[in-house]
Amino acid sequence: MTGDGRRDTKLMRTLSLPEVVLSGIGVILGAGIYALIGEAAATAGNALWLSFVFSALIASFTGFSYMELSSMFPRASAEYEYTKHSFGSNLAFMTGIMVILSGIIGASTVALGFSGYFRGIFDLPVLLISSVLLLLLSLLLFAGIRQSAMVAIVFTLIEAGGLVGIILIGLPYIGSVDYFYMPLGMAGVFQAAALIFFAYQGFEEIVKLSEETKDPERTIPLGLIIALSVTILLYVLVSVTVVSISGWEAVAGSENPFAMIAGEVFDGGHQVFTLIALFATANTVLLMLLSSSRIIYGMAKEGRLPGFLARVHKRTRTPAYAVFVSGTLSLLFLSFGNIRDVASVTNFTLYFTFTAINASVIVLRFSMPEKRRPFKVPLSFGRLPLMPVMGIAACLFFLFQMDFIILLTGVFLTACAFAGAKYFGVE
Repeated sequence: MTGDGRRDTKLMRTLSLPEVVLSGIGVILGAGIYALIGEAAATAGNALWLSFVFSALIASFTGFSYMELSSMFPRASAEYEYTKHSFGSNLAFMTGIMVILSGIIGASTVALGFSGYFRGIFDLPVLLISSVLLLLLSLLLFAGIRQSAMVAIVFTLIEAGGLVGIILIGLPYIGSVDYFYMPLGMAGVFQAAALIFFAYQGFEEIVKLSEETKDPERTIPLGLIIALSVTILLYVLVSVTVVSISGWEAVAGSENPFAMIAGEVFDGGHQVFTLIALFATANTVLLMLLSSSRIIYGMAKEGRLPGFLARVHKRTRTPAYAVFVSGTLSLLFLSFGNIRDVASVTNFTLYFTFTAINASVIVLRFSMPEKRRPFKVPLSFGRLPLMPVMGIAACLFFLFQMDFIILLTGVFLTACAFAGAKYFGVE
């Protein structure tokens, strides 16, 4: 049944473990590592790798929480479903809206990043390029989940190949710099970690494929841990090799540091890595729109958003209206701001969401101790799971590493989500 009470076509379960893993790796790798590593190097210096390690702690702690919750409630509504069972519909609605906003705003921002790379090849207006990209990817999502997954897999292999290429290029330079040099001290490392957490965004999107995945109770947790492990390893290796080649000063603030580095090492390197960056950013936009449309669909299916958003197209078996809304709102946000600021705003929504997710694991251990858990977070003190506690502490710590204006913007978005909960009559 849909949110408005009508029986509707179900999503198609076609995704296997390799497709889930590669889709997850694809959305995690994307624009964050390709576009933000230069900004992060400006504050972390040669200790950039340490910032990636600190960010990985949040991702890992929270990743385990997602694994347990997704094995308990394998639904497309994901965060909404988890927090509803833990804290009730008000916080669940707010969390769901924050997740939707992070995907939509992130997609429009990365589309603008795509335009910047594309203009290096064809000099066309930025808004035109961004709009066409969003429209084409929305049409792909409407066409079918298998088609979208296949494109995501191909793009993922290309962007992952680019990161491996940077690692190989940098291997001869390993040991050439002091990897603990921090121009702003540990404060700069933490600031960079708070920013580049955007680069880890995506591991949580895997759970939104639960209703389109075979054997989701097993496949989703396993796919999540594999995807997260691979990307953490790649990020740390890339951050070490990038500063090894030319030092942190050379890449600090660069919008396309990989292309710049490759251009110095071999002829045509700049062009090759610009092309790879196009695939990376396009892939991130595709998977952000995918995840946003699925949680819109899931919340509508639960009756917390207008019922028509839960309708599934009979031929393509995709949530057509949810895809349309995601794409349209992303178009409206195209002029929202630069990638650093919007990445930080997106991070605020993620810290809010991840705090709620980790807290949900703790609450459910006490309120639903008999509930079947195909995957269970390790390390507990009695019924109290320790990793979610550390995840909450890490989220709150990095939340207050952000600029004051970002915190104000995040509070405003939270207030809007709360107002939405009241408007839709959530009790």
